[in-house]
Amino acid sequence: MRAAIDLMAEKGYKGVSTKEIAAAAGVSEMTLFRNFGSKINLLDKAVDHYHYSIEMTQIFDEQVIGDLRTDLLTISRLYHEMMERNRQLFLIVLSDQELTEIREKAQKHPRKLLELLTNYFMDMQRKNKMVATDAEMQAITFMWMNYGAFISQLFVKSELTAKSKQDFMSSSVDLFVRALSP
Repeated sequence: MRAAIDLMAEKGYKGVSTKEIAAAAGVSEMTLFRNFGSKINLLDKAVDHYHYSIEMTQIFDEQVIGDLRTDLLTISRLYHEMMERNRQLFLIVLSDQELTEIREKAQKHPRKLLELLTNYFMDMQRKNKMVATDAEMQAITFMWMNYGAFISQLFVKSELTAKSKQDFMSSSVDLFVRALSP
């Protein structure tokens, strides 16, 4: 999967053959087909394997402590680390118009994050650590804010601003905390 991602990021999905992927992975093309069936299935498995829903679930289970600022900073920081780590995969999937089905299937990952964040916000409201609000709306706003920051630098090498990603995360989390704290 790693060899396929590296080659597809360099040459595009259409620009790389299964023969090239197999050679780069040090396996036969037959082994590639036996394990994945096709190039599209290989990419589909890579998206599923390298995406973030399992890691995010662990973060919510193990690192969330019930402090709005600390938790949102942790979630934001780890989200950006995961997205950056999977940067090549996003470039592949978002660059090729023929990969619509894979993009649709990959939506399970942000849907899981939306569920985790919504449940977190509802729990914080029950504990009176957050004002009563539409938890799902706050969750999607938080997600889109972070996704937008990631996407704004995905296809370009130049920075939009001199502000660091850490400054962005701290400032945006502070806005959320001020708006949502009782």
